[in-house]
Amino acid sequence: MDKHGLDPAAHKAPQRMGDDQLYQRREETGAFLKIATPKLDQLFGLVGQSGCTVLLTDAEGVVLDQRCMSADADIFQDWGLSQGTDWSEAAVGTNGIGTCLAEERNLIVHRQEHFLARNVGMSCMDAPIYGPDGRLAGALDVSSARSDQTETFNRLIAAMVSQTARQIEIETFRAAFPAARIIVADGETTDTAMLFAVDADDIVLGATRAARKAFGLGASGPLKPLPASDLLGREDGPSGFEKAERAAVIRALARAGGNVSEAARALGIGRATLYRRMKRLNID
Repeated sequence: MDKHGLDPAAHKAPQRMGDDQLYQRREETGAFLKIATPKLDQLFGLVGQSGCTVLLTDAEGVVLDQRCMSADADIFQDWGLSQGTDWSEAAVGTNGIGTCLAEERNLIVHRQEHFLARNVGMSCMDAPIYGPDGRLAGALDVSSARSDQTETFNRLIAAMVSQTARQIEIETFRAAFPAARIIVADGETTDTAMLFAVDADDIVLGATRAARKAFGLGASGPLKPLPASDLLGREDGPSGFEKAERAAVIRALARAGGNVSEAARALGIGRATLYRRMKRLNID
C-alpha cells in the first residue's frame, strides 16, 4: 500500500501487454524460452490434471509462456493468469511470481497470503531461475484456484517446481558454453545448480548463480579469469609446468592403452625420453 499505492480491495485484473510487446519480450530471452519449453511440458504433465496452470515469466514478472487444460483456460484467464500479464509485486502486491522475484527464493503463497482480495482463492508455488551470467532470468510458477488445494499438496508441487527450475537453469548454462567442459561442484542442497564452465586451458569461463555464491565470485556479471584448479583447491602435489607435463604424459599413456612407444610417438618424443620423464614425474 505504501510503496506501490495498491488497494487490497481492488478487483481489476493484472494488466496485459499487447501481442507485439509480448513477442518482443519472448525474443529477448534468446535460448532461455526454447530450452524451457520441454520442461514446462513435463511439469504440466505432472500437475495439469489437478487443475493447475504452469507459467514461465521473465525477470520483471511478465508471463512469457503458459500451460493449462483447455477446460480451465477461461478460469485462469479471468484470474489474469495468462501470457502477457504482469504479476510483479508492483502490479498486484504479494503473489507467488512477484514475491519470488523480489526475494529471489523458492516460496509458496497460499490463498489468503495474497495481497489482493481477488487473489485469495489461489495457491501459487514458485522458484526463481538464473541465467548463465548469474542474473535473474525469470520465475517458474504453478498456480491453482481449487478451493480444496491443501498446503501439503502445495509443498509437493513446490518441490517439483524447484527441481524443474534448476533443470532449466542447468541446460541454459550448458547451452551458453557449448565448447567448454562443465564441472559440477558438490552443494549443500539439492535445489541449487553448482556448475562451472572451464576451457581447454583450465580457465573458468562461467559459473551458475549458486556456484558464484558458494565460491565468492560475485553474484553476476563477467568472471575474472581464474584456473579451475585454484578455485576448487586441487593443487596438491606437482604444480606449474611440472603438473601440466605430468597430465599430458598420463593422457597420452591412457590414449595409448599403456603402450609407451605409441604414447611417445603421440607426444613427438623418443621412447627413452618418455621413460626418463615418467621416472622424473613419478609415473609408474
